Amino acid sequence: MKPIVVAVLGIFAVAGSAFGQEAPLRVSEVVAKQAAVEKVTPEYPAMAKQMRLAGRVELEAVIDVDGSVEKAQVISGHALLSSAAVAAMKRWKFTPFGAEGKPQRVITTISFDFKL
Repeated sequence: MKPIVVAVLGIFAVAGSAFGQEAPLRVSEVVAKQAAVEKVTPEYPAMAKQMRLAGRVELEAVIDVDGSVEKAQVISGHALLSSAAVAAMKRWKFTPFGAEGKPQRVITTISFDFKL
């Protein structure tokens, strides 16, 4: 059974690289924030303010080879705060990352703290 699984995984690896879709390189939040050239602060949602809701929202972001946020998804945080964090994150811009002299997609975790 193992040789079949390995063979199937090998086919997907070859197919993925044939289409230029290498797995993103993971970078720390500190490194990502240092590479950020434009950081948009989330707008505090009115409903959350009204409810006196505060907290942290943690996002996972995929940064494209040109430094734009390709995708942002919530890892943790209150739903009323999460949508504002995702909207802000999608507007961040980064200095493009590179590995071995070529542009590289990266994945990172970014946290936003909502305080009243």
